[in-house]
Amino acid sequence: MFIDFIQFNIKDFIDILLVAYLLYQSYRLMKDSGSINIFIGILVFIGSWIIVSQVLEMRLLGSIFDKLVSVGVLALIVLFQDDIRKFLVNLGSHKRLGNFFRILTNTKQEKTEKADIMPIVMACMSMSKGKVGALIVIEKNVPLNEIIRSGETIHADVNQRLIENIFFKNSPLHDGAMIIRHKQIVAAGCILPVSHDLNIPKELGLRHRAAMGVSQETDALAIIVSEETGGISVAYKGQFHLRLTAEELERILTKED
Repeated sequence: MFIDFIQFNIKDFIDILLVAYLLYQSYRLMKDSGSINIFIGILVFIGSWIIVSQVLEMRLLGSIFDKLVSVGVLALIVLFQDDIRKFLVNLGSHKRLGNFFRILTNTKQEKTEKADIMPIVMACMSMSKGKVGALIVIEKNVPLNEIIRSGETIHADVNQRLIENIFFKNSPLHDGAMIIRHKQIVAAGCILPVSHDLNIPKELGLRHRAAMGVSQETDALAIIVSEETGGISVAYKGQFHLRLTAEELERILTKED
């Protein structure tokens, strides 16, 4: 009897911790998307619903709240579909989960060698010196098929001169993004989703916002060469790495495999 009581308390404690964790993650999600007032409103509504249906046991008002909750869940999914998608992408692309599924499917993870990324690094450095704008997206675990279809298919080995020619100012594909998949340039002139995050510095242009957008919606890594300053930046997992040197860019590309 005493053991059962202890076990019940432990499960209760874990239950409370899990609910608190979910509430904390929901708070962070809505805070990042600028919807903190909606989060507070939801908490007030849930508190009122519990008081009316469980404490005061008002049947009529409780049933109305029950209907509103069932409809409200669908409304929240529609309202926060982009944030929910970002959360699921981050969850699905987690390194440990990726290793687990690769074991189940008996597939090997491709290694990022220095020889594979040096043409990209050298091309970025060359374009940086000439202040040639560029946007290069390296696909990870989440397929970028829709983005690839928005551009021109290439399917060529990664080559420094080819990258520089594609982003040359008079090239018809220089305004879009280049997509690299499995060590190959698969498309160029692609259209990326633009991030509307208010925390992005105003001095960063459209290329940076597009890079941030694809890094927020997928697990891809985006390299930006600024046409105004020649600065090299990387957007990955919703974070910017600005004003990179060749060594720093090489380190990031080698590390984030």
